[in-house]
Amino acid sequence: MSEDQKNVRAVDRKSVEYTTVVEVAGPLIVVDKVGDAMFGEIVEIELQVPLDPNDPSAGYKTIRRLGQVLETHIDKAVVQVFEGTESLDTDRTSVRFLGETMKFGVAPGILGRVFSGTGRTADGGPEIIAEARRDINGEPINPTAREYPREFIQTGISTIDGMNTLVRGQKLPIFSGAGLPHNQIAAQIARQARVLGKQEQFAVVFCAMGITAEESNFFINDFRETGALDRSVLFLNLANDPSIERIIIPRIALTAAEYLAYDMGMHVLVILTDMTNYAEALREIAAAREEVPGRRGYPGYMYTDLATIYERAGRIYGRKGSITQIPILSMPDDDITHPIPDLTGYITEGQIVLSRDLHRKGIYPPIDVLPCLSRLMKQGIGAERTRKDHDDVSNQLYSAYAEGKDFRDLVAVVGEEALTERDRKFLEFADIFEDRFIRQGDDENRTIEETLGLGWELFSTLPREELKRIHKEYVEEYLPGE
Repeated sequence: MSEDQKNVRAVDRKSVEYTTVVEVAGPLIVVDKVGDAMFGEIVEIELQVPLDPNDPSAGYKTIRRLGQVLETHIDKAVVQVFEGTESLDTDRTSVRFLGETMKFGVAPGILGRVFSGTGRTADGGPEIIAEARRDINGEPINPTAREYPREFIQTGISTIDGMNTLVRGQKLPIFSGAGLPHNQIAAQIARQARVLGKQEQFAVVFCAMGITAEESNFFINDFRETGALDRSVLFLNLANDPSIERIIIPRIALTAAEYLAYDMGMHVLVILTDMTNYAEALREIAAAREEVPGRRGYPGYMYTDLATIYERAGRIYGRKGSITQIPILSMPDDDITHPIPDLTGYITEGQIVLSRDLHRKGIYPPIDVLPCLSRLMKQGIGAERTRKDHDDVSNQLYSAYAEGKDFRDLVAVVGEEALTERDRKFLEFADIFEDRFIRQGDDENRTIEETLGLGWELFSTLPREELKRIHKEYVEEYLPGE
């Protein structure tokens, strides 16, 4: 028997087991003498780990991990190991190529459950009996089959609902920074989000990447105590879990979302946090493969890779359900021009930006409305969706707040005494806007009527002739005291 035959032994008709692992590089392994491996194929890796590292005679235990083929050559395959390569000994490791892509078992029972970064149940409950197994990479959606997002989703947060409206089928990211309460905002949105005007099933798929155990417990307890867990599916990858899991966990989460949306007819909100940790894992793989780096060391294909995640949001003609995405990413050094937020902004339909200055003032949620944008907002508001004055109220709030912030900068130079009475009104408006409109409790769920009513209360502090961005008939109808 040749050496090659000794290293390869048949297991069944569909798979062959290789003991020819020749190299380990970070999260990657190289398997030699492989003749028919396919890109994206899932492999099962079997490790023999010593029971006592200091006593080889104590014996070994078997550990199984999953991986995916990243690259194939004439007789070699490069495999990324999802659970990491810790304790992997090339002499005591075997690999089976399973002949299929990675799949996630879906069923109605996934609602209310918590899963790990590799799609395994992580809440102590029974395993899911799958109705079907779906490719985690999804299926491409024909652009002509996409339906334009229009329906308003109420998050209960005034700065989003009133001025940067989330529309069903949209992808609207939150740009945050280290130490800012983006996870708290994400949990609040997950608890409060709902589609108005219709008795339709609404679900939340929450996917967390690289979070701490404390954050994980916060999310699980928050969802459980508020009852939101019953309509949610949680996928959690902890900071001490292998970083390579962060590559597949958002795809598993989106596979679950597609099942709930297109098979069960539900409207699904997908929250992905933190996409920066995902991009770091992508950079780690690129470095292990010795690829030529792009901007700041990230791979040149990061735009395409992010698009394969973000573009799985939307609505499809003839399908009742929909998928709306809120990716959350923490900007390194609060730099909005960093490659991760920069590329995300090109793919998605706007952004919600958190402000460190507002956070220092103790204002929650610290959403800076001026650099925020929802490109699909105008399609989701108005008389038949929110209220007829919504667009005008939003425009006037932006205008008045921006002018008030300009006067703050002016006061820092020339002093408040140099301002006219009109200028002082706008300066005062900026303070009131931050304290009453932006600031709200993390358990305060404002309706769109309450948000718009609050906007009109703020307008009553300005001279009536300054409400230049609102139709006169709306001023007559909604301005307090008119």
